Amino acid sequence: MDYTYQGSICSDLGLVKNFVENILERLDKVIDDKDAIFEIKLIINELIINSIFHGNKYIESKKVQLGIELKNNKLVIYVKDEGTGIHYDFESYNPMELKCRGRGLVLVEGLSDELILDRNTVTAVKYLS
Repeated sequence: MDYTYQGSICSDLGLVKNFVENILERLDKVIDDKDAIFEIKLIINELIINSIFHGNKYIESKKVQLGIELKNNKLVIYVKDEGTGIHYDFESYNPMELKCRGRGLVLVEGLSDELILDRNTVTAVKYLS
């Protein structure tokens, strides 16, 4: 089944949990794989929190946009903030250093089949079986 979602949230971390749960309720109706739903939850949650924190700098008047497209078992999630953009070197992240910064994107990269960083938009692609 194909599915499309477009929405936005203001940069308030207190709203993220309910926002993500509402999206997952909708996705749960079109995706049967509970493990995939859990991974999608982590991807969406991390990307939205990163956008609020790093992109929008907690400025509540700034929005984070979320788009989801599911077609032919290909799930595309994009998150766009109102920041100046992201530049991240995945190879520079050392998990042994236990740094908080960068860990979310490393997690999203590990859960995604493809991750694209383009200025202030992050796109995660996940193929569902």
